Amino acid sequence: MRTDTGQVFKLEDYRPNDYLIPQTNLTFRLSPDATHVTALLTVERRDGVSVSAPLVLDGDGLTLKRIEIDGKKVKPADMLASPDQLTIFKPPAARRFQLLIETELAPAGNEALMGLYRSSHVYCTQCEAEGFRRITYFLDRPDILSVYTVRIEAMRDEAPLLLSNGNPVDKGDLGDGWHYASWHDPFPKPSYLFALVAGNLGQLADSFVTLSGRTVELGIYVEPGKEKLAGYAMDALKRSMKWDEEAFGREYDLDVFNIVAVSDFNMGAMENKGLNIFNDKYVLADQETATDADFANIEAIIAHEYFHNWTGNRITCRDWFQLCLKEGLTVFRDHEFSADQRSRAVKRIAEVRTLRAHQFPEDQGPLAHPVRPRRYREINNFYTATVYEKGSEVVRMIRTILGVDAFRAGMDLYFERHDGDAATIEDFIKVFEDASGRDLSQFALWYHQAGTPNLTISSTHNPAAREFTLEIEQSVPPTPSESRKRLMHIPLAFGLIGAGGKPVAYSGVEGASVEDGVIHVRKRRHMVRFSGVAERPAVSLNRGFSAPVTLAVEQKTDDQFFLARHDSDAFSRWQAFNTLLTDALIAAFREILGGKQPVFAARLTELAGSIAADETLEPAYRALALALPGEADIARDIGRNIDPDAIYAAREALALAIGTANRDAFSGLYERLADKAVFSPDAESAGRRALRNILLDYLALQPGGAALAAGHFQSATNMTDRAAALAVLAHRHHGSPEAIKALAAFETTYGSDPLVMDKWFQIQASVPGPQTVDTVKALTSHPAFSMGNPNRVRSLIGTFSSANQTSFHRADGEGYWFFAQTVLEVEKRNPQVAARLATALRSWRSLEPLRQAKAREALLSIAGAENLSADLRDIVERTLA
Repeated sequence: MRTDTGQVFKLEDYRPNDYLIPQTNLTFRLSPDATHVTALLTVERRDGVSVSAPLVLDGDGLTLKRIEIDGKKVKPADMLASPDQLTIFKPPAARRFQLLIETELAPAGNEALMGLYRSSHVYCTQCEAEGFRRITYFLDRPDILSVYTVRIEAMRDEAPLLLSNGNPVDKGDLGDGWHYASWHDPFPKPSYLFALVAGNLGQLADSFVTLSGRTVELGIYVEPGKEKLAGYAMDALKRSMKWDEEAFGREYDLDVFNIVAVSDFNMGAMENKGLNIFNDKYVLADQETATDADFANIEAIIAHEYFHNWTGNRITCRDWFQLCLKEGLTVFRDHEFSADQRSRAVKRIAEVRTLRAHQFPEDQGPLAHPVRPRRYREINNFYTATVYEKGSEVVRMIRTILGVDAFRAGMDLYFERHDGDAATIEDFIKVFEDASGRDLSQFALWYHQAGTPNLTISSTHNPAAREFTLEIEQSVPPTPSESRKRLMHIPLAFGLIGAGGKPVAYSGVEGASVEDGVIHVRKRRHMVRFSGVAERPAVSLNRGFSAPVTLAVEQKTDDQFFLARHDSDAFSRWQAFNTLLTDALIAAFREILGGKQPVFAARLTELAGSIAADETLEPAYRALALALPGEADIARDIGRNIDPDAIYAAREALALAIGTANRDAFSGLYERLADKAVFSPDAESAGRRALRNILLDYLALQPGGAALAAGHFQSATNMTDRAAALAVLAHRHHGSPEAIKALAAFETTYGSDPLVMDKWFQIQASVPGPQTVDTVKALTSHPAFSMGNPNRVRSLIGTFSSANQTSFHRADGEGYWFFAQTVLEVEKRNPQVAARLATALRSWRSLEPLRQAKAREALLSIAGAENLSADLRDIVERTLA
């Protein structure tokens, strides 16, 4: 395990390496405890580099067995080898030479799951970001592109399947039970995209005919016996391939495309060229074991990794500071795919909820960083919501500013100009400037400046002058290392709404550039005057969430109710209702702190009922609208001196009020939505289930609620309904006979299925109340739980710390202390997973003083541990700073 070196990498220090490795030949002789890797590297000195320049290769915990240059052994005096670095002091004078390196690995003992590891009898690699250096000494950086040829040797009984990147070249027997397979990838790629899988796996095979008529062989490899569970993933893959051809003109370029699902994996999935490796939770699914959310995630993540073939693989990033160039761009692409496959409005709301839940707190806390960071100490800690989700929003804003046609022209130019390159954000911005003729220099600040901008907006109407004015002021709060901010270019989509929800026309506008329903906010303050407006309109702002900003709008409550009923923009209509709910919850929170019982306006509970009953709205949309803002969302909007128990009480009070006011209507709709058709994971069917299950949650607070939820659980014909009912019983009726019986029945039925048991752990870890700390402690000893499996850890410990505000933030600090001890235990095996868990305390300073002090003590206890990994120390020290 690498411990902290204190080294800080800075964007400004980037320079090309003196050497290139245009060709890489690898031979693996696989063995659980002693795998031998022979790397034959063609090394090339760059033009102008002195022949005396040493060659310094990266390593991480390696054991060097042999080293030769051009067939001759390297003398000990001519090199310096350590587990973490190999330096050749005097490389040959020739511009090109052959470097042979043999290393020995122990994959079975690699619990960090980086580099080459063996888990569940399958050899697997994970090389992003810096895992390849755990396999062999190399220039392990994204701008070193190499053509790979790989030979894998293994015992046939142990590993009948041998896969790597690219196209299959050869295979055969070696005698004594050994066999081999060779693979060649003709496209130069960085080392982080290298992949190898070997083991005994079942295959689901299919094919796809590209736009140009080529046949691509497709394979999804899973644990034997689970091939049928990969059917939906295969369908999603084929739809992704077709969509990328139609939407972006991108055709797949190899003869085969393989996906392997493994049970032990640090990430969701990895886009290795031609051989994607997936966490099996994002591949395996049927109605008995997977929820509608699981199906949607599989579809999105299959698409995301496939789309990387062009945005990440064919065009990669020059250095890790440019990570958003592949991740943010590809998230934008998978969001567009999902929107086309499902409901664009529903998808957009879900995206914004995710952004606000994860990225906004990141921007507002000690871990804030720009979409393109300027410095890092541990790159694994920058696979963040800012890089991914905010990075996607920045790409979306480019499309909003330029328009669909100019955006597509810019993307086409990007693919044409940079295919085969390791590119930068500057390269990306330049293609859009060249394609559109627009200056995007101010807009580029979205990549370079941390923090969530805020727009303060007020309006006035002068009926005599027939003039409507919006006063808009922008600000960006200070973030770590950035106290002074520059003005942003913010595309603010808007609408003026009149009687009956009809758009209000205007004859002219001044004070800002306004194009196609978008106000381009570029200055500190704009006075935007619309002429020819006879009657005062309601203002719909940031339509479609055109920019990732917060709004402070001086707006009448009547206008918010009006927009919640009539806004033609689906996102803004949802936003209006969500704002009303949030305002009511914050008011209730303050009343509870003051010792009062909160009272909610009748028209708010009536509005919830009318939205639920509105058949012109998609069921999935209605389900999202009825989902109350989460406890963490409310805390973020309150900002400071947070008491999680009071927030929970406010939320429960509002849920009870809405359910009571609409009990009969909700009950009737719940019955009408009962699904009698054959299960289908399509968007419409999933939406009906989502609406019915959120109605169940409201009705569970009413008399007879436990019996209703128990009946729902017992009659469920799919995992979506079964898990929803179990969550309602566990959360609303904790400790009741119905909840205890349902939890036991679920465990009995699914105890041997790890992915389904993850849901069982999640549900119990998220039960509100102080007692859940003890429940989670006990569950760490459950036979189905393992601290060595990232999925199990995330389902139990991750859910407890990130999705259970009342228990994690228990007033006596017990939740924090248990969490700190567990993070340190996980770190012994897997520093990367431990570091990501530790981000759960990023907002500790917003808590009320007692909890704040106890959270800080827990963080200090982690920071004070001996031999702390670079991953975890980086997170904890930045959180405490």
